Amino acid sequence: MESGPAIFAGTAFALFGAALLLWTGACVLHRAPVAYRVSPVASTVLATVFGVVFLVLGVWCLTRV
Repeated sequence: MESGPAIFAGTAFALFGAALLLWTGACVLHRAPVAYRVSPVASTVLATVFGVVFLVLGVWCLTRV
């Protein structure tokens, strides 16, 4: 019974992290701002770091099932 929430959380984290990395990559590729009214370098770095963190957290949750 405990594997259900872990699968859900792992999938949600992994999808969010992958989507955030994809969004950040698309913005950088098109030279569009990742976040408005923020330094372009800071927003790109923070979005990339959080995307990787969420992706790793999702994979970690899925390996604990």
